[in-house]
Amino acid sequence: METYDIVIVGGGIAGASLAARLAEASSVLLLEGEDLCGRHATGRSAAFWQASLGGSSPERRLSVLSKPMFDANWPESPSPLLRTRGAIHLTRQDHEEFGDIDGLEAENKPHRIGRAELDSLLPGLREQWSGGWLEASCADIDVAAFHAACLAAARRAGVTIAVDRTMTAARRVGDRWIIETSAGTAFAATLVDAAGAWGDDVARRAGIPPLGLTPMRRTVVQLRVGRRGLRDVPFVTDLHESFYFKGEGDNSVWVCPLDETPVDPCDAAPEEIDVAVAVDRFEKAVDWPVEAVERKWAGLRTFAPNRAMKFGFDSGAPGFFWCVGQGGMGIQTAPAASLLCARLILGEPLGPELDGLDATDFAPRSIRA
Repeated sequence: METYDIVIVGGGIAGASLAARLAEASSVLLLEGEDLCGRHATGRSAAFWQASLGGSSPERRLSVLSKPMFDANWPESPSPLLRTRGAIHLTRQDHEEFGDIDGLEAENKPHRIGRAELDSLLPGLREQWSGGWLEASCADIDVAAFHAACLAAARRAGVTIAVDRTMTAARRVGDRWIIETSAGTAFAATLVDAAGAWGDDVARRAGIPPLGLTPMRRTVVQLRVGRRGLRDVPFVTDLHESFYFKGEGDNSVWVCPLDETPVDPCDAAPEEIDVAVAVDRFEKAVDWPVEAVERKWAGLRTFAPNRAMKFGFDSGAPGFFWCVGQGGMGIQTAPAASLLCARLILGEPLGPELDGLDATDFAPRSIRA
């Protein structure tokens, strides 16, 4: 019989980072239904570390606490996980306020810039932009390196990682879960649902009421434009209202129309209308001529009904732990979120690394606004 302390369902960044955290203290099986871990949301993320994202929410606190862990290349990544890029939040005269930036340390706090400085940073902006906010600490996250480092750390510590293996059903008997999979039965005291868009499906298979998770499709396109020297162009957005773009190659940019289209859990693909909207919003923001759409793809971001991340044991199901609802901040919060979840599962104090967090803010069936 396969017997473990913990079985984690889902091999994306949530499951992989949690496995890396738990491996030293517990025997762990990581189940992934696809032929490789991270095929969906994690593998298609254009991830950034951005201190201001999330307002004054506990999710933003998770992000801020994750920064020193990224800087330390946790967990033992052989290459740097962050590359500083900076962000520019464009404003119009009728909408110049940034939002809640109280509580951010000085090095992470955006500061106001006028049109003249904006033009020096981004030549070719259209006339509607009156100024902006510069967030110098914004950084690209090397998602592939981060995910690979988590899986490697988990394997080194003895985690069993099983791909092409789906959880088909689970039931609680006494003090353990009996977990039926497409490749046999496993037993564990704790069953962790880190299945992203499929999180509610996993719960149903375990006989547990769903949380009401909603997967949302998000589109990104890579455009070739008639301009050079674009690789280091900052992350540029209209206060996260309708688009962002950032430099990719010498004459290419990534553009996102910030779409959030509810869909069933699926292998997401971009819709032509969303690609067209992305191009249109980019062309209305800058006068950089678009020459071609070089690539296009879509991924899933999954939200709970109140858009709060859900980490914790289910109040009505002993031994069932939720690790879902990361929305658009799953990558940038994963170092601290995985530590939070590991300490909750192991019954340990949160500790100084998670200073300022209250675990009840993430309770799966809470109604935090």
